[in-house]
Amino acid sequence: MQASEAQLKAWMTSGLDGDAGAHEALLRALVPLLSAFYRRRLRDAEGDVEDLVQETLISVHTKRATYDRDRPFTAWLYAIARYRMIDHFRRRRVVVPIEDVEAILVAEGFEDATAARMDVDALLSTLSPKQARAIRDTHVEGLSVAEAASGAGIGESDVKVSVHRGLKALAARIRGDRA
Repeated sequence: MQASEAQLKAWMTSGLDGDAGAHEALLRALVPLLSAFYRRRLRDAEGDVEDLVQETLISVHTKRATYDRDRPFTAWLYAIARYRMIDHFRRRRVVVPIEDVEAILVAEGFEDATAARMDVDALLSTLSPKQARAIRDTHVEGLSVAEAASGAGIGESDVKVSVHRGLKALAARIRGDRA
């Protein structure tokens, strides 16, 4: 039987007030909730589900002081769970050096990688030079925002804004919007 929002919140607030038994009851009650949450999102990865449940329980325990008693407990819990899942995906992300992309494209049947590069160049040429450079530096060349800002002689926030606005404009062009 799963605990209700009211029961979970009661255990959480009691635990915050120093009731170790309530805190233990909360953590035990969260295991099936978190298991179901991760199983729905990570099919065929039971080992990962168990790891994520444990990581989330640790986060709930260590971050419990950040819980706002006036807010629903499960919203706070699932926000933590989503962040743990994002961290999980980031750890498993495969990074390919930009130099190897052409060889990978050829191996995957995209023989004309040069045409793809020309398409990127053509798209970037429709943007302002600042936006194009920010996108090229951060998304094509793989520079960090700090490195791109330093190379362009502008601030990091300027790079972030230029990338955001440039990608938004490119997405609109690709969709056929005139904006």
